[in-house]
Amino acid sequence: MADETNSTAASEQPQQHTPRPASSGPHSGPRPPRPAGAPGGGPGGRKFFRRKKVCKFCTEKIDAISYRDVRLLQGFVAERGKIVPRRLTGVCTRHQRRLSLAIKQSRNIALLAFAARF
Repeated sequence: MADETNSTAASEQPQQHTPRPASSGPHSGPRPPRPAGAPGGGPGGRKFFRRKKVCKFCTEKIDAISYRDVRLLQGFVAERGKIVPRRLTGVCTRHQRRLSLAIKQSRNIALLAFAARF
């Protein structure tokens, strides 16, 4: 048993740490090019191009968001009943605020559910 512990300790080699050169600070000059992964694809690159999300209400020029328009509001409420955040829907700040108020009003008069049914 003592032979086993000695043999495993001898087979493990400590990792060599190579110190960085002193001139590798943030202002030491231009960086070397990154390996592969150009936007066109290739190993390690981005898999797809994501379009910038635009506000549905701004593009369709919808001024008023009514609490009675349940079909519109349901698109911005998750399956569990939560209001979907801006970063997922792409709605601008102004319309997200109006949307959340309309959803809350619609919930209060029982047009929309507060939570999912189980």
